[in-house]
Amino acid sequence: MLLVTGGAGFIGSNVVAGLNEAGRTEIAVCDELGSGQKWRNLAKRRLADVIPPDELMRWLNGRKLDAVIHLGAISDTTASDGDLVLATNFRLSLRLLEWCTKSGTRFIYASSAATYGGQAGECDDDWKQLARLRPLNLYGFSKHLFDQAVVERFAKGASLPPQWAGLKFFNVFGPNEYHKGEMMSLVAKRFDDARSGRPVRLFKSYRPGIADGEQKRDFIYVDDAIAVMCWLLESPSVCGIFNVGTGVARSFRDLITALFAALERPPSIEFIEMPQAIRNQYQYFTKASVEGLRRAGYNAGFTPLEPAVQRYVASFLSQPDPYR
Repeated sequence: MLLVTGGAGFIGSNVVAGLNEAGRTEIAVCDELGSGQKWRNLAKRRLADVIPPDELMRWLNGRKLDAVIHLGAISDTTASDGDLVLATNFRLSLRLLEWCTKSGTRFIYASSAATYGGQAGECDDDWKQLARLRPLNLYGFSKHLFDQAVVERFAKGASLPPQWAGLKFFNVFGPNEYHKGEMMSLVAKRFDDARSGRPVRLFKSYRPGIADGEQKRDFIYVDDAIAVMCWLLESPSVCGIFNVGTGVARSFRDLITALFAALERPPSIEFIEMPQAIRNQYQYFTKASVEGLRRAGYNAGFTPLEPAVQRYVASFLSQPDPYR
């Protein structure tokens, strides 16, 4: 049996879908569904159990699992309750790490590109140099703390699970992100505007030499992120912390132009003032180095931006039932 924490969330539910499609049905999900539509992320899935987070450690007692895929977290980059975020993202992760170490269970967990903070340019996932990183928000800080705890154990030769791997996800987009509100990808947030013929608004640039809408990110379609995790499950000797991006930076203008193209509409983009409060720390270019994955043996490619957006729009966002 596999355990997926955060398994009803965006990336988690896509992991469960990918495992189901590969024939794995002995999957337990740990998550909170609440009273909204988040349950729809799992409505098409086959599951062995669904565990509330506050019952997880009791549920694990005496149990034998093939692996723990730990994606559960408070992932809102604007979260401000430090005690709650650290209890959820750091201390619970430590408890799961200890359980996996003692039980000899493989452990794959979500870190985040937010750990890189204000670092501009290509983000190098050399996990032996974590001390140089300075996250800019509480979420990134909580993930960075856990990365450091794992790597410190490795450096000291302390016991760890038979496989441990942290994944620093970059700008992931795709189906089942609809419950995330303002944390959804720009494709999902602006789909209705583009489909209805309304212009999509992007921030102006305040940096010389960079045009409006040419701020760049490493956008990765969720299927590619899931492929990395499935590869890790098939590669039990691979350990480390890895970036999960495409290694290519594309602009927000490119992203929205691809959205309009998928809808067979000419692009309609308006540029608006960026709030003064975020202008000084706004990042104009981020890109994942994927050399760590390549050195570890991951040889699959990544879906280019335009085909990825086309797939998302045609197969999900344009459908009466947009859930995977």
